[in-house]
Amino acid sequence: MFPNRRIRVLALCLVAAAVAAPQAARQAARPAKQYTMEQFLNTTSITGATFSKDESRILFSSNKSGIWNAYTVSSAGGPWTQVTSSTTDSTYAVSYFKTDDRILLTRDQGGNELNHVYVRTPDGQERDLTPGQKLKAQFAGWVPDGSAFYLTSNERDAKYFDVYRYDAKTYDRTLFFENKEGYFPSAISDDGKWVALAKPNTTNDSNMYLWNADTKAVVHLTPHTGNVNVNPSTFDRASKFLYYVNDEGGEFARLRRYDLTAARHEDVLKADWDVVFAEFSNTGRYRVTATNEEGRPRLSMVEATTGKAVPLPNIPNGGISSVEFTASDSKLAFYVNGDRSPNNLYVLDFASGKTLKLTDSLSPDIDPQDLVDTQTVRFKARDGVTVPNVLWKPHQATSARKAPAIVWVHGGPGGQTTPGYSAQIQYLANHGYVVLGINNRGSSGYGKTFYAADDKKHGREPLWDCVDAKKYLASLPYVDANRIGIVGGSYGGYMVLAALAFQPDVFDAGVDIFGVANWVRTLESIPAWWEAQRKALYDEIGDPKADHQMLHDVSPVFHGDKIRKPLMVMQGANDPRVLKAESDDIVAAVKKSGAPVEYIVFPDEGHGFTKKKNQIEGYTAMLTFLDKHLKGKSGGTQQ
Repeated sequence: MFPNRRIRVLALCLVAAAVAAPQAARQAARPAKQYTMEQFLNTTSITGATFSKDESRILFSSNKSGIWNAYTVSSAGGPWTQVTSSTTDSTYAVSYFKTDDRILLTRDQGGNELNHVYVRTPDGQERDLTPGQKLKAQFAGWVPDGSAFYLTSNERDAKYFDVYRYDAKTYDRTLFFENKEGYFPSAISDDGKWVALAKPNTTNDSNMYLWNADTKAVVHLTPHTGNVNVNPSTFDRASKFLYYVNDEGGEFARLRRYDLTAARHEDVLKADWDVVFAEFSNTGRYRVTATNEEGRPRLSMVEATTGKAVPLPNIPNGGISSVEFTASDSKLAFYVNGDRSPNNLYVLDFASGKTLKLTDSLSPDIDPQDLVDTQTVRFKARDGVTVPNVLWKPHQATSARKAPAIVWVHGGPGGQTTPGYSAQIQYLANHGYVVLGINNRGSSGYGKTFYAADDKKHGREPLWDCVDAKKYLASLPYVDANRIGIVGGSYGGYMVLAALAFQPDVFDAGVDIFGVANWVRTLESIPAWWEAQRKALYDEIGDPKADHQMLHDVSPVFHGDKIRKPLMVMQGANDPRVLKAESDDIVAAVKKSGAPVEYIVFPDEGHGFTKKKNQIEGYTAMLTFLDKHLKGKSGGTQQ
C-alpha cells in the first residue's frame, strides 16, 4: 500500500451486460471439477531471472517449497536445483555475479520489509552485506565488467536511501551517493558518472534530477508548471542518454531521453497508454519498452541504433511480462502470464529463433478448461465518470442459475486491477462467484485525470464507484442481486471497511485483508523510509494534523457501530504499513456493535501473505465465510 503508485510492469467502450458470444459458449456448462485452495496453491509461483556467467543456467525465485526460495534451471531445460532452503523467511534471488557462480539474495524478517542483501557462495556459505538493525537495503545494479555492484541502504538516516559501491571480490564498500535531500536514486550510468534521481512533490507531480559523481553537483532536469509526473527509467549502455517517462502535455506518459552532453530533451516513443519503462540489453544492441495497455504489459523490442523492430515470440493465451538478456545478448529469458495460466519462464535463442518453455507452473491437479478468461468491462458511475473493470464470470453462472458476486478492490491508493492469472480470484470463480475487479477513480493506467480523481476524496467518490459497481453487477442477467459482497486488500481493505460502515445496507458481506481502519494513526506511523514521499502521501490522502477531522470522519474504526453486515478480517502481525492495531480495533468495534465478525492473524506475515500454509488457511476461510453469508443467505438463488 502507498509506494510506487505508478505501476512498473515487469498496475474501452462501455459494455452493457452480456458476455462475448464465444466466451459465453465456452462457459455454458458447469466445470467438471471444483478445486480446493490447496490445489490452487499447488500452482508454483516464480519470479525474476538472471543468467549465469556461462549462460547455461538461470537463477530465479519460487515458492515451490511452500515459502519463497532461490532456484536455478538449465537454459536448455530440465529439473530445478534448489539453492536456498529457508523455512521461516521468504528468500528472493537477486542476481548471479558476472564473473563466477556466487549469487546475491535478499530477505526480510517475517514480513517486516527490512530487507538485507546477502552473498551466497557455491558451497552454501552466506554473508550479510548489509548488517545492522532496522535498516532496509536493496540491490541497485552492476558495473559492466562485474568488478563492483551498487546497493542502496537507509542505515545512515532511516528516512533516506544512500547508494554504496561494493567491491565484488572483497565486499569492501564506499559511500557513492549520500542522499540528504529526500531523493529516490533510480538509475546509475554504466560509466559510474551519473545517478538519476526522482523526487515526488505530490502523487501527481514529481521532478527528475541528475547527480554528477565527479562534481557532486545535482542538477534539476525537469522544471515545469502544473502537475507533471516524471520518472527516470535507465541510461543507455554508452552513458550518452538518460531515458525517462513523462506525462507533460497529455493524459499518458511517453518515453523521452535527455542527452547528457548536449543537455537536450527529446521524445522517443508516444503511445495511447502509459509507457512504463525502457531498458537496454547488456551489449546495448536492443531496447525493450513496456506500455500498460488496459492493464496488460505490452513489450516491444527494437535495435537500439536503427530503431528496427525485433519481433518477440508469439505465445498463445498469454503475454510477455518481463525479459532478461544474457551477457552476450545471444539469449533472452522472459515470462508469460495468461488468464488461466500463471507465470511461466521461457528462453529464446536468437541464433536459432527457437523458444523453449522451462517451467509448467499451473497445478497438475487443475484442468485449465475449468478456469475462466477475463473480460474488460466498463460502467458509468452516478456522476458520469466511466469506470473500467476486469470481470471473471464462472462457467456455472447463467440466467437460469444466477450466481453470487464480489466487488474486488485493489490496493494502493493508485493501484490497478489487471487481467492475468490470480489463484484467489480463479478459486472464487471456480466455486461459482462472479468477480468484478474494479478500477475505481484514482486507479493508475487510465490517464492522469482519472488517476488524480480520488485525491482527498477517500471514503466518498471512490467508494461511490464501488457502490455503483454493485449496481452494475446486479444488472447482469447471471448475477443474483441479493448476494453481492466486497473484498479487498490493503487500500482495498479500507474500501471494504468504508463500504460496510458508510454504506451499511449495500453489500451483503465483506472481507478486509490488512486494510486501513484509522487513517490518522496510519499516516502518523508510516515507515521511516517513506519520508521522501510523506508530503505526497499527505497531498493524496490527508495531513494527519491539518486534515485531522476529515481523516477521522472517513476512518471506519470510528464508525464501527454502523457495521451491520458480516465481516472477515485477515492481518499479518508484522505488517509495517497497516499495523495490526488497525485490525484489532475494527474487530473490537464491530464485535461491540453485535455484527458477525471473524478475525485471522498470521504471526509470521507482513503486508501480504507469502507462505503457502497461510494462504491456504486464509483463502479457504474466506470462501467458507462467503459461502455462509452470501450463498447461505436467505432470499436468493441457491447454487
